[in-house]
Amino acid sequence: MLNRDTFDLGDVTLHALTWGTPGAPLALCLHGYPDTAWTWRHLGPELAGRGFHVVAPFSRGYAPSGIPADGDLSTGARVADALGIAARVGAPEAVVIGHDWGGFTATALAALDGTPFRAVVSLAVPPIASMTPSRDNLLPHLAQTLAQSVDSWYILANQLPVLPERAFARLTPFLWRTWSPGYDATEDLAHLAAATPTRAHRTAATDYYRFLLRRRARSPRNRELDRLLLAEPTHPLLTLHGSTDGCLRPGLFRGLERRLPAGSRVVEVEGAGHFLHLEQPALVHRLIIEHLTAG
Repeated sequence: MLNRDTFDLGDVTLHALTWGTPGAPLALCLHGYPDTAWTWRHLGPELAGRGFHVVAPFSRGYAPSGIPADGDLSTGARVADALGIAARVGAPEAVVIGHDWGGFTATALAALDGTPFRAVVSLAVPPIASMTPSRDNLLPHLAQTLAQSVDSWYILANQLPVLPERAFARLTPFLWRTWSPGYDATEDLAHLAAATPTRAHRTAATDYYRFLLRRRARSPRNRELDRLLLAEPTHPLLTLHGSTDGCLRPGLFRGLERRLPAGSRVVEVEGAGHFLHLEQPALVHRLIIEHLTAG
C-alpha cells in the first residue's frame, strides 16, 4: 500500500512516497532528472512485497519537498539527505537504489567508509571515477568521451542563467523522448510538472547541473561528502543501463565491471533507454531483487 512520510533533515524537509512496513529493512530509492519519486511507482510495491520498507523521497528542490534555505543542491547535500533518512528510519540492512542523479548519489555512498547501505544499485549512470581511462583502453575511451560530449549538450545549456528555467517545460519532454525513444512519458511529465510548479523549483532542478561545474557545497560536511562523487567505489554495486540510452552512451559502460569492487555486476538491458526501470520493469525488478537478496 502506498503511504507518505516526511523527514525534517534540518536544512531541508523531504517528503517521500513509501511502501511496506516501517521497521522492515530500508530500501531507499532516489530519483534523477527530469523526474520525481513517482518513477518508483512500479518498483516500490515489488520491493515491499519482498519484505522491504521502501522510502522514495522527492529530492531537495522538487515539490512537495522543500527548497533548501542555503540553496545547496550539491551531490554532497544529497548524500547527506540519504544518510539523514537512513538514520531517522533506523532500520538495519538498508539498501539504496538510484537512477540518474540518484544513481550518482548511490555510487557516492558506495565510496563512503562506514556506509549504512549493505547493497547499492545504480541505474543508467556509472561511477564517475570508474569512467577514467586506463592504459589498455585509452583510445577507445577518448573516442567514447568525444561522442558523449555531443549528447551531453544539456549540461552546458543548464549552466546558462534564466533561460533553462524558462525553457524547462519544453526542454524536459524533449529529453524524455531523446533519452528513452518510444517510451510514453505522459504520466511522468505530469508528475514532473506538479513537482516543479514555480520558477524557484525549476531553478533548483537546474541547479543540480550548475553545482556540478561551478558551485560548491555550502557546509564543511557537505563539501567533504561532495568529494565522494569522484571517488572510487569501495563497496560492490549493481549497475544497470539501457542499450538504447540517448543520455549516456552504452559504450561508457563497456569494461566497467573490471574497474569496480569484487562482487559488482554491470548489466545492459537490451532495448531499453535511459529510464530503463519504467520501460522494462519486470526485467529490471528481477535483476535488482536478485542483487539485493544475494547471499
